[in-house]
Amino acid sequence: MPLEPFKLSDPLTLGVELELQLVSLSDFDLTSASPDMLDLLSRKPFPGIVTPEITESMIEIATDIQTSHAGLLSQLQGIRDSLVRAGDMLNVGVCGGGTHPFQKWSERKIYSKPRFKQVSALYGYLAKQFTVFGQHVHVGCPSGDDALFLLHSLSRYVPHFIALSASSPYFQGRDTLFNSARLNSVFAFPLSGRAPFLLRWEDFERSYFTRMEQTGIVKSMKDFYWDIRPKPEYGTIELRVCDTPLTVERAAALACYLQTLCCYLLERTEAPPAEDDYLVYNYNRFQACRFGLDGTLVHPKGHSSLTLREDILTTLRSLEPYAEKLGGVAALEHLYQATHTGSDAHYLRQELGTSGSCEGMVHAAIRRFREGITPAR
Repeated sequence: MPLEPFKLSDPLTLGVELELQLVSLSDFDLTSASPDMLDLLSRKPFPGIVTPEITESMIEIATDIQTSHAGLLSQLQGIRDSLVRAGDMLNVGVCGGGTHPFQKWSERKIYSKPRFKQVSALYGYLAKQFTVFGQHVHVGCPSGDDALFLLHSLSRYVPHFIALSASSPYFQGRDTLFNSARLNSVFAFPLSGRAPFLLRWEDFERSYFTRMEQTGIVKSMKDFYWDIRPKPEYGTIELRVCDTPLTVERAAALACYLQTLCCYLLERTEAPPAEDDYLVYNYNRFQACRFGLDGTLVHPKGHSSLTLREDILTTLRSLEPYAEKLGGVAALEHLYQATHTGSDAHYLRQELGTSGSCEGMVHAAIRRFREGITPAR
């Protein structure tokens, strides 16, 4: 079917999606609890949107359209409170983290939904191995051309989001030596990676998507697993590289960092994006996944090198005026602290050292997610 027209949306509006783990409190392994959780949550108003994910050990939440850090954080905290209380009733823990550290993919159950069954039939065991957990951030764009401009301009900053959100150091019971192992699972899909370098929506729609559709490979934008993809039905771009953080506070801060970057980039004071910017893209992406904040970033224009930590701190300082205009100063301050103290991957490794077990690491993630929960009335 033809690609939907790009819906014009209010610039810099925000929406956040979080894929969350459902954990048995008896052994801290993943548990197939999403059908029961969804049924329980449907019985009264929910502060956002909650939907199933590809396996029954996952659940996805989404916010309404937001404009500022304060509103986004407030809704995410309300969603967290509702999820934690529902989990308590079912004896199920809810937590973030890009991977569960010791679950076995072969034990996962595909959620009974036509699209998930189709994905499972097409991708085989990769569908169950896709029991990984990410944060997706939507940013409103005034036009399709602006969406593509932002998508490619942000390629230079994608490693920032990988490093700041990294929370998947363990997989299948082993330390991967990566800070974000989750993205290795995403990269296994054939339509992952980066979007083609096109800057006009007309070219993307007619020259690229229509031709791809004619091959029979894709039917909609959902078939692309790109790091950033346009979502014409929403009038947004969607950043997809982040692991799900351990707290909603980190999730809100990351979303507002993206909002602030987009505000800055739309002023078009930087050199415009170019195809050659992608010469260093996969290298920078790997460095962020493997080494996190200590990774090396090669600038796509001048090819100078510096650590991701240095580049993030410099960028945060330069964005302060834009954050003040958008009400996102607290978000940037949160990320300043995270850049100095370490990512969630660093926290999880510390907790493993303290507890001595992967189960203890999961328990710590559950505690971390529920920090600050508002007492029930």
